[in-house]
Amino acid sequence: MPRALISVYDKTNLLEFARALVSMGWDLIASGGSAAALSEAGIDSTPVERVTRHPEMLGGRVKTLHPAIHGGILARDTDEDMAALREQGYAPISMVICNLYPFGETVAKPGVTLDEVIEQIDIGGVALLRAAAKNFSRVSAVCDPADYERVIESLRASGSLDVALRRQLAAKVFGLTRDYDAAIQAYFSSDGETLETFNQLPDALSIGLYRADTLRYGENPHQQAALYTTGANSGPLGGTVHGGKALSYNNILDLDSAWRAVGSFDVPTVVIVKHLTPCGIASAESITAAFPAALASDPVSAFGGVIAVNQVVDDKFVAALGDLFIEAIAAPEFTESAQAMLNSKRKNCRLLSITTTDSRALEYRSVRGGMLVQTRDQGDPTETTWRVVSQRKPNSEQTAALQFAWKAAQHVKSNAIVLAIKNATVGIGGGLSSRVDAARLAVEKAGTRARGSVMASDAFFPFADSIEIGVAAGVAAIVQPGGSIRDNEVIAAADAAGVAMVFTGVRHFRH
Repeated sequence: MPRALISVYDKTNLLEFARALVSMGWDLIASGGSAAALSEAGIDSTPVERVTRHPEMLGGRVKTLHPAIHGGILARDTDEDMAALREQGYAPISMVICNLYPFGETVAKPGVTLDEVIEQIDIGGVALLRAAAKNFSRVSAVCDPADYERVIESLRASGSLDVALRRQLAAKVFGLTRDYDAAIQAYFSSDGETLETFNQLPDALSIGLYRADTLRYGENPHQQAALYTTGANSGPLGGTVHGGKALSYNNILDLDSAWRAVGSFDVPTVVIVKHLTPCGIASAESITAAFPAALASDPVSAFGGVIAVNQVVDDKFVAALGDLFIEAIAAPEFTESAQAMLNSKRKNCRLLSITTTDSRALEYRSVRGGMLVQTRDQGDPTETTWRVVSQRKPNSEQTAALQFAWKAAQHVKSNAIVLAIKNATVGIGGGLSSRVDAARLAVEKAGTRARGSVMASDAFFPFADSIEIGVAAGVAAIVQPGGSIRDNEVIAAADAAGVAMVFTGVRHFRH
């Protein structure tokens, strides 16, 4: 009789599957909780310890790690291997039915302890599945309850599983164990000494992702898309959706950009994003007070954009939105009444609360045939020192505006030019192939508000032309990294206009 080994954590549809196998003449071997579940259902099985002639030990940590089990799984369909089994008193195992401890679900629980996490690192199950998948030419490795039905159908139709199906099941096993190990590696890398701490990139990189949602389409209706998250049962951006239409591919990208930007500010701040770049950023004593200033930066682009705020959304903020069409709002929290107002009056507006901190050390972007990986840009390094290079020094009010503009520019698509006053952008130009064109756009967006504002550039000015455009519009001070071969020419243009210029020595490209 063929033998199947059962060792599962997830017992979904197990009893029906086991009964079907028994009805077709299979003998069952079962471990621990699987044996108990079968016994309670009146299904006969042989306990693993009777096969190994050794009791479970270490609280169940060791039960299937034994030659009687792994020899039975790994033996090839050759006279030599079968003779070796008989010599030891072992018998072949033709199917392994196994799934793993819920590591991903465990680490996602609030307040989980390290000891609890460690106990959910499966050892025996991974070993069983890998052994069965390695020997797929003879053994069927079944790791997903969703496959039980087609396994039974195949057995009923022909009495066995053909090699193509066994290979498909093996591929699923190796995908499962790959993602399982990646989730474990990610957990331990984010706890204690991270890659960021060592300022290094790994030689080999595994990313464990879970499909959280199938989206209506991608950037365009003819493209398929899905959202994958780093944690099982994790919502978009690690948050929770509270209302509105289903998030789209483009919504998620824009919300990610907006949330990244608002996270750079410690004071109450509003960020409005359209097509992956901010069109308005403002800070004030409250997000309600900050919103009009953020909107004034570019009210045309704000239409149909997304908003991120770093304070709780309340009734006053909802009222401040007026009739502006907004695709989505991200916030740490929404009050019950604010959420009710938004769900009632803005039924299509997506609401996303995000309370978790993004501790990722690395960022990833796909390219043809591979992936680009970099450490995150989290603003100026701590050792950064600003240097006034012009004859005129910025006054205290201009310095505050320069600091705000510099922080805002870090989140604008390159080439990035930001015009700002003390706590708000007044004109933003970015995502253009020419820095001088970005300067023209920022000045055009600012209009008369450019007079007395400051200008920030995410990278050095290669020529003085952008400076001249800003000066003509009334810019009073400029901040930029410096480092161009024409720095002297650019500084001279600032001095000739009587404006202050500061070099940071740090570039913040955002492609």
